[in-house]
Amino acid sequence: MTVRVESIHLYPIKATGPVLVATADVELSGLRNDRRWAIVNPAGVRLNATTHDALLGVTATPDDGGALVLTAEGRTDLAVAVPVGGAHIPVDVKRLSTAVDAGDAAAEWFSSLLGERVRLVWQDDPARRPMSESHGGRCDEPLSLADTGPLLLTSTASLDQLNDWIATDHGPQPMVMGRFRPNVVVGGDLAPFAEDDWRNLQIGGVPYRFAEHCDRCVVTTIDPVTRQHGKEPIRTLAGHRKWDGKTWFGIRIIPLSRGRLSLGDEVAVGHSSQM
Repeated sequence: MTVRVESIHLYPIKATGPVLVATADVELSGLRNDRRWAIVNPAGVRLNATTHDALLGVTATPDDGGALVLTAEGRTDLAVAVPVGGAHIPVDVKRLSTAVDAGDAAAEWFSSLLGERVRLVWQDDPARRPMSESHGGRCDEPLSLADTGPLLLTSTASLDQLNDWIATDHGPQPMVMGRFRPNVVVGGDLAPFAEDDWRNLQIGGVPYRFAEHCDRCVVTTIDPVTRQHGKEPIRTLAGHRKWDGKTWFGIRIIPLSRGRLSLGDEVAVGHSSQM
């Protein structure tokens, strides 16, 4: 079985559009520059694309130091520096009480886009937010502002199977992988959903272990380009991939060392949970 990395996706600001890259630095909390920023309302609650789908039209492109350039159709680009030493403000994020405010210019840019008062915040140190044991974390493993795990991995074989099911059950409505917001997409000599059984991996020179299967939310029913809302893929996943009252697509994995991830890297997989 030959499996390779086919695409790498960063989401520097949680809930915004992807940045596709050829290489990424791997840190213990996930990929560098992935989900280190978020938009919060005055109560400190993170906004998501389900309720604020305009965020999917925002691209936040990071430089080598993590600073961002914000772009969106019809908006003037804005450069946002990493707010090192900025004010900490309360946030309503599990296992994280504060984040660093990114300043008034960024807040105005997003507030104008969304039509409500919001702030852009930055996570200064992922070690301040340990993973939850209920989602596969061990020994205070650090986590970015991702929901539950450092990296999300999906496969093209699984997407092909899902699209076949949709076409058979409801007529052709091809889903793009972007709906699932993965970090790493793999392809090759794979059976659909083979990744369900992977318990340890090595990609390039970096070892990873399985954290959990990924349950899918309603954000997958929003077309990431047109932002049109629909029933797929949740409707079809519910008919073929439902257990414990949830629908499933992809796996969350945890890096066990730092390193580098690149397009074309070979993926070695194991089925034993012993690491």
